[in-house]
Amino acid sequence: MSNPFSSLVSTAWLAEHLDDSDLVVLDASRHLPAAGRDPLSEYTASHIPGALFLDLASLTDPASPVPAALPNAAQLADRLATLGIGPTTRIIIYDDSDVKTSARAWFALRAHGVDSVAILDGGLAKWRTEGLPLESGVTEAAPTTPVQLAPAKGVRSKAEMLANIESKAEQVLDARGADRVFGSGIDPVHGGQNGRIPGALNLPFGQVFNPDGTFKSPADLRAAFEGAGIDLSCPIVTSCGSGVTASVLLFALHLIGVDDAALYDGSWQEWEADPSTPKAQGPA
Repeated sequence: MSNPFSSLVSTAWLAEHLDDSDLVVLDASRHLPAAGRDPLSEYTASHIPGALFLDLASLTDPASPVPAALPNAAQLADRLATLGIGPTTRIIIYDDSDVKTSARAWFALRAHGVDSVAILDGGLAKWRTEGLPLESGVTEAAPTTPVQLAPAKGVRSKAEMLANIESKAEQVLDARGADRVFGSGIDPVHGGQNGRIPGALNLPFGQVFNPDGTFKSPADLRAAFEGAGIDLSCPIVTSCGSGVTASVLLFALHLIGVDDAALYDGSWQEWEADPSTPKAQGPA
């Protein structure tokens, strides 16, 4: 699937192209348990006209030892087919989540070779703020034949992350808040101890956004990564709590032309739960 349009589209662009016959809009909202929000109920109450519900929370591989792992190729292909998405479909993803889950959906698609996919800059919040049309109910799609997708690329395992501590082949960048990365108490999101993979750098994912939820300019994104100590010319792997906000950093890297960065999908949730993995706490 080739990419005939930008990976980041504005609300104005989407409003103009909503009726394009080859375009499918997906609501990829997913929320942390503490938020107490039901993405399907919220989608049903109010969504961009014609948008389909991706159900990102269920799009995981239950056979994987990784908590809430990325879907495998067959699972993703089946989900896309139920949404009527074929090889020539252009996909726009948005969310209304505090953890910007559209980036997780974008990475899942890109990792499996689906390139014709973009994120709505500013998400549903910006769409609403601008008074653009909304509708309620559940939009149904006509299923199509599943497309053959490639196995995921750009995903690192716990074993590879362990080896990387010695080799330092890839810079590790953690997308969680500094209090969780450098703190020593209990992780308020996933439980267990706060801390980080030894040697990991930190760029909280919120720092790649403007106040209105749109992504910062390429120059400002570069400054953010470099300010976190990242050498953009060297390999990068991102991590977070469970692989969601790490995907935000991967999308931001993509926007500045860094397309070979990888995701540690298990992230801190998997790493912290293993007593044998080395862990760092406190100031760097």
